[in-house]
Amino acid sequence: MMKETFENQIDIQEDSLTLDSENQDNLEITKFDPEKKYRNLPLVVIAGRPNVGKSTLFNRFLHKRRSITDPTPGVTRDPILEPAFIDGKPVNLMDTGGFKLERDIGTIEAELDELVVQKTLETFKKADLILLLLEAGNITGEDEELIGLLRPYWDKVIAAVNKTEGGRLEEEAWNFMQFGFNDLLQISAEHGDHIPDLTELLVSRLDFSNVEEGSEPEYIKIAIMGKPNTGKSTLSNLLTNTQASIVSDYAGTTRDVVEGSFAFKNKRFSVLDTAGIRRKVKVKENVEYYSVTRAIKTLDRCDVVIYMIDANEGLTEQDKKVIGLAHDRGRGIVFALNKWDTQNQEKKTFKKAEENIKIMFGHMNYAPIVPISAKEDTGIKQLLNTVMELYNQLNRKIDTASLNTALKDWVAAYPPPASRSANFKMRYITQTSVNPVEFLIFATRPEVVQQTYLSYIKNKVRTDLGFDKIPVKVELKASRTKWENRTRT
Repeated sequence: MMKETFENQIDIQEDSLTLDSENQDNLEITKFDPEKKYRNLPLVVIAGRPNVGKSTLFNRFLHKRRSITDPTPGVTRDPILEPAFIDGKPVNLMDTGGFKLERDIGTIEAELDELVVQKTLETFKKADLILLLLEAGNITGEDEELIGLLRPYWDKVIAAVNKTEGGRLEEEAWNFMQFGFNDLLQISAEHGDHIPDLTELLVSRLDFSNVEEGSEPEYIKIAIMGKPNTGKSTLSNLLTNTQASIVSDYAGTTRDVVEGSFAFKNKRFSVLDTAGIRRKVKVKENVEYYSVTRAIKTLDRCDVVIYMIDANEGLTEQDKKVIGLAHDRGRGIVFALNKWDTQNQEKKTFKKAEENIKIMFGHMNYAPIVPISAKEDTGIKQLLNTVMELYNQLNRKIDTASLNTALKDWVAAYPPPASRSANFKMRYITQTSVNPVEFLIFATRPEVVQQTYLSYIKNKVRTDLGFDKIPVKVELKASRTKWENRTRT
C-alpha cells in the first residue's frame, strides 16, 4: 500500500549532505563530495544511559543543534535520524533515548522510559555501527545492563567515555576496559577533545561500498501539528509503517521533531512529527519550550501542514495562533479531524464540526477539512489525496500573459471606484513565486486601493486560476506604465 518498513525508510533515504564551510577545508581527498547527494548510507546509532552527552555528540557531528540538549535526564525520547559527513564520509546518524534502569514503577514516566528502552533496542538490529557513549566516573547499573544487552552486537560496538576533557577522570575512564571492548576512546563531546580520533575510528569500521551517488527525489514535506494528545504520532507511525514516534496517552510525549518517509501513488512523502503545542502559560519546562519552538520552526521546512484536531475536544485560541503562523508563511493547510470513529457518523455531525472550524478560521475557509481516525486507519487516503492537491496548487505557475488577460477581465467585471480621490488603475500582474504562492500587481496610486477591492482580486486569483485550497499573497506596487507599453528585455 502506501507504507514502507523502517528498514526501507533508512535504506531509501536520499539526502542532501552538506558541511559547514569551516570544516570543509579539513576534508580528506575522497570520492565523496559534501555538495553531492548519496543513498544507501551506513547507519551509526549513538546509545547510552541518560545525560551522558549523546545529543551533544550528535549535534557536534552534524555541526548544528538538531537534538535538544538539557541537563534534565530523558530529554530525548524518540530516535532522531539525520544524514551527516563524518571524517569526509556520508553516514546516517541516529540519536536515541537514554537507557534508564531506575524507574518509579507504576508512573507514567516509567511507562515512557520502558517505551524509550524498547525503541532503542530495536535500533541495534538495524545499525551498521553502535557508538556506546559512557561517562567518566562510577560505573552504574544502567551501564552494566546496557552493555549486557549489546553483547549480541559486540562486533559492531565502539565505546567512548565522555566528559574527559583535559585528561579529567582518566583513570576512572579506563575502568570500562574490564568489559572487554574492542575499541575504547576518551572524548569530550562538548569541548571536542579527541573527536577527530573518534571520527577516524568510526569510518574505518564502516563499509561504504554500497553508497551510491544519486539525485534527490522530490518529496512532499508534511508537518503534523496540533495540541498534545490529538493523535499526531499515531498518524505519523501509520503513514511510515513504523513505530518511530512513541505513542502514549501522556501529554508531551514527543519532544523533538521525528522524521520519516513513505510513498503513496508513486509520490514520496517526508513526515515531520512535532511536539504538541500548548499555551505558553502551561509551558513550564525548558525542554518543552525548546520542543514547541522546534515544532514551530518546522513551518519553514514543510510544504503542507496537517493540523490535527481531536474530534472530541474541538479547537482553542492556541490552535488559531499556530494555524495563523502557517497561513502567514503560505503553507498548505489541511485540518485532520481525528478520532472521527468516536463520533456519530451522520452527515450533519460532520457539517456541524466543519462549520465550527470555519467560524474560528473565517479568513481561511479555503483550508480543506478531512475526518479521519489515525488509530483505525480510516480517511487516510482522502487525507493524502488532499495533501497532494494542495502541493500541486502550491507549485502551480501561471504565465504572465494569462494573468494579465485575467486581470483585465476582473477589472472589467468590477471596476475600481470612479471618484477622483479614490481613483486608481491596475496596470499588470505577475506571479513572483511558487510555494508560497505570491503575486505582484503594479497599479497607479496603490495607497488608495481599498482592502475590499484587493480581497476581490485575491479571491478571483484563487477561484479562477486554481488556487482555491491554499493561501495566496497579493501585493501592490506603484506603476505609471501600461503593461503593453513596457520595454521587453
